[in-house]
Amino acid sequence: MVPTRLVLWDIDGTLLDAAGYGWRLADRAFRSLYGAPLVHRVPMAGRTDRAIMTDVLHAHGVTAAPDDLIAEMEALAPAADDFHTGGGTILAGAAEAIRALAAEPSVVQSVLTGNLGPVALAKLSAVGLGDHLDLAVAAYGRDHAVRADLVTVARRAFVDRYPAPAGFGTVLIGDTPLDVEAAHAAGATVIAVATGRYRAAELTAAGAAVVLPDLTDTARLVDAVLAAR
Repeated sequence: MVPTRLVLWDIDGTLLDAAGYGWRLADRAFRSLYGAPLVHRVPMAGRTDRAIMTDVLHAHGVTAAPDDLIAEMEALAPAADDFHTGGGTILAGAAEAIRALAAEPSVVQSVLTGNLGPVALAKLSAVGLGDHLDLAVAAYGRDHAVRADLVTVARRAFVDRYPAPAGFGTVLIGDTPLDVEAAHAAGATVIAVATGRYRAAELTAAGAAVVLPDLTDTARLVDAVLAAR
């Protein structure tokens, strides 16, 4: 069957709790480049690593563009083995949801994440979630600072890779108002899950028509994906 739906999963707060893994990695990269630790936190939820690292540098008085810091994080990520020892874990229902959607021939699953590619891969590998995701059509935080622009990256890769019909559906699954905003800006369907720092009421107020408390109701999630226009 020709795929008719591209499902793009957010990672942090949706599929897993990284328990500060990304910040620890950024700290290592910053120490490597500038010889000092990170001491100033910046907003992170739902944002891309490019945008976050731009703010990190500014907060620490560094006027350089974030490219060197991003490259250092990408270089360190494959060897960063403290995901589990730092408390990182998969969220309930995530593996079952991905497996259930993988059984639907009309669905292709990938990720749309603010994470840099190697960072995303390290997290997914740590919790064993890579098998049913086509990461050739993923969009990562290096690509753009604005999350909504990542939808275009994933769609273009999808069309290049699959004989997708005109008007195929794109479904974003995420846990923040910025996920909702990105979906609306890109003309995609959004399924919000209240598994991160935002409550269901906040996600509804942000404009999500479908909000799930978590991913444990696999049938409801699959139905919501298949019902998307």
